[in-house]
Amino acid sequence: MGNNYDIILIGLVAVFLILRLRSVLGKRTGNEQPPARDPFTPPAPPPPRVGDASQGNDNVVPLPTANAPAPRQSSPTSGPGGIRATVLPTATAGVAAIRAADPGFEPIGFTGGARAAFTAIVEAFARGDTATLKPLLDSTTYASFEAAIRGRIERNEKAETTLIGFEASDVAGAELQGTNAVVTVRFVSEQINVVRNADSQIVDGNPNEVQKVVDLWTFRRDTTSGDPNWQLVKTESEG
Repeated sequence: MGNNYDIILIGLVAVFLILRLRSVLGKRTGNEQPPARDPFTPPAPPPPRVGDASQGNDNVVPLPTANAPAPRQSSPTSGPGGIRATVLPTATAGVAAIRAADPGFEPIGFTGGARAAFTAIVEAFARGDTATLKPLLDSTTYASFEAAIRGRIERNEKAETTLIGFEASDVAGAELQGTNAVVTVRFVSEQINVVRNADSQIVDGNPNEVQKVVDLWTFRRDTTSGDPNWQLVKTESEG
């Protein structure tokens, strides 16, 4: 009989505990708010919508290498906010001559690699990085760049160049000189250029001014060579 009382007492205690827990924790009704997102878990990206354009940055172009696949052919003109790339009438005949010697030459795709080379060369020149410049330039052009860098060092000056982006990279000239393909690209870019002295004081340029810069850069490559890389052989500013 005593055992029966013990069982009844234990049952009453269990019921009491269940009722207390329900009053403290509440009951699930199906209307509870979902738990807050773990702040260390990044949110899932929204699903793409029909008609949405690619979110890629047109201004970021990989530097071409010998083992890289050929650049995707772009349209002669890009969409709003993109980079214009066309073959100007002054280059049409030359492009045809180069393509006859090198059927793999694609002028619009070439401008993508030219923009990458432009970016690498401009930034390396500002840093004074002659090791990066040397393989990208022919000997005469390299000597000119190296002399300018050496002059800055002697004057204790430091150049700062920020390339904001490109407005255009048009093929402005092209010709076949023997076996050498020679292509001139007209770059229209936005840049911030500043030169500082040893005390970090500005001696040229304005860090708050974005300038539109128009450059004509000429590249050369031997079409009979197994080396697919082009070298910069001439630079000049327009206007």
